[in-house]
Amino acid sequence: MVLQIKVGENGQSQDGAANIIAKAAALSQPKDVATTGSYLRLTIDGSLDPLRLTAAIESASPDVEVVSMGRSLEIVKQVGSPERLEETFRISEFKGSHGIGHTRMSTESKVDLSHSQPFWAHGYPDLAIVHNGHITNYHKLRRQYEQHGVRFYTENDSEIIAVYMAQEMSRGLSLEEVLHKALIDWDGSFSCLVSTADAMGFVKDSFAHKPLLFGETDEFVAVATEEVAFRAVFSREFRVREAGAREVKVWRN
Repeated sequence: MVLQIKVGENGQSQDGAANIIAKAAALSQPKDVATTGSYLRLTIDGSLDPLRLTAAIESASPDVEVVSMGRSLEIVKQVGSPERLEETFRISEFKGSHGIGHTRMSTESKVDLSHSQPFWAHGYPDLAIVHNGHITNYHKLRRQYEQHGVRFYTENDSEIIAVYMAQEMSRGLSLEEVLHKALIDWDGSFSCLVSTADAMGFVKDSFAHKPLLFGETDEFVAVATEEVAFRAVFSREFRVREAGAREVKVWRN
């Protein structure tokens, strides 16, 4: 599995990175190690228990956070412009079947790396979300999860979506089943896009206040909050439509 680990907000510490590597090596020696910006990237034995591995690494320091873990998933995020993210991580050179991203306008919680999106579903490899809107029963859900020992890393209500997805999918529900169940369990106005190793899907709430548009062709699927985003990327014409209230849709590789 590949891990992206936040060592600090604004740069690497050699001592901090060495401590993290030592913590991981106590379970299995990492195969590849690299540092970029605030991140330490490790490739490690994929048979390790994700929760145990995460706990071992994060015990290195209160500032350390495993930002993503998976055989397919890698998350890189940071404050600043998309151009800065591209300069640092060369995202345009990433290769894969699908990807999700988010440009966040902070309205309630902090502006830092951890509060940025996408959110990884901590402890559940290859699962990440991006979200637009407000989960109004966030505090109720959070208290329920905390009573069962779930750790939260931010005050961002989007994080509850990642936790919810991980909890439900770990019980054996499919991505489609969890997204339909979310319409019952989440309150508020939201549109949410979820990525797994082999699929991508969305759910939109009953009020349909938060925009989410998508287009499908024989070559690709594209999802965005504004149609202008499609036109900036694709030169060809294709049909785009607004997702309806309570709509759930999933695409698989």
